[in-house]
Amino acid sequence: MTTKTEIESLIYLLDDPDPEVQLGVKKRFEELGEHAVPLLDQYRSESIHDSERNTINDIIYNITIGSLIEDYTDLMDQGINDARSLEKAVLLLSRLGNPTIRIEEYTRKLDTLARQIGADIAYTPSLQEKMQILLQFVFRELRFRGDSKDYHNPDNAFIDRVIDRRKGLPIMLSLIVIFLARRLSLPFHGVNMPIHFMLMYETHNQQILIDPFDGGTIVTYDQCYYFLKKNGIEPRPEHLQKADERDILTRCIRNLIHSFGKSNQDRRVKDLRDLLQLTELKS
Repeated sequence: MTTKTEIESLIYLLDDPDPEVQLGVKKRFEELGEHAVPLLDQYRSESIHDSERNTINDIIYNITIGSLIEDYTDLMDQGINDARSLEKAVLLLSRLGNPTIRIEEYTRKLDTLARQIGADIAYTPSLQEKMQILLQFVFRELRFRGDSKDYHNPDNAFIDRVIDRRKGLPIMLSLIVIFLARRLSLPFHGVNMPIHFMLMYETHNQQILIDPFDGGTIVTYDQCYYFLKKNGIEPRPEHLQKADERDILTRCIRNLIHSFGKSNQDRRVKDLRDLLQLTELKS
């Protein structure tokens, strides 16, 4: 066990110019393991210096990454084959950005949002009207939106941060809709279109494409084909088909690799590549 005083002393010693001292401090944190995390988290919340908070973030990350990989491996062994298991995996990835996250809190937040709109959905007979109600709720009332100003910020690729900030990448905005739709028994799916992830709503006689980055606007297949050609991609039928849950998870990880790569966070990129390999091996 450890004390707050020891944690403070260890953090202070991290600034020591002697490499042997720094090595000893890091070894001590390894010995303490996850027992040190609550105190580190408390110390981080009380710190007023960005550099110190960043140092503590890295320490917590290094302590907790092993258990995250173990939990992720277990989840892959169980299978990612529906929206429920995909939600578990995407929430688990949030621990890469916030190792002390309480995942169940975000499950409850999604439950609460679904309950807010549940009665309106239930008492509307038309499938197309149900679609519009949910899209209106997410993109107008809750004001989820794309972050075009800081697109590659990792916060846009973590589902917990997207829920809190109400903005993110197209795939994350799509997943908000899909996870709410699962609770409401609505047929929303992901479309793994290159460059720009899309939503699909499926009725008995049509598949409706929706752009989550443009406030849930309905788009045509021709518009998507034109978009792909404009961006140098030869459109193929599979570009606009429903996406497999594991393909969606793979794309989530690749987005995080890209975001952390842009800020030269090499350790996180390496760990994400390991998770990506694990995901692809299990597919």
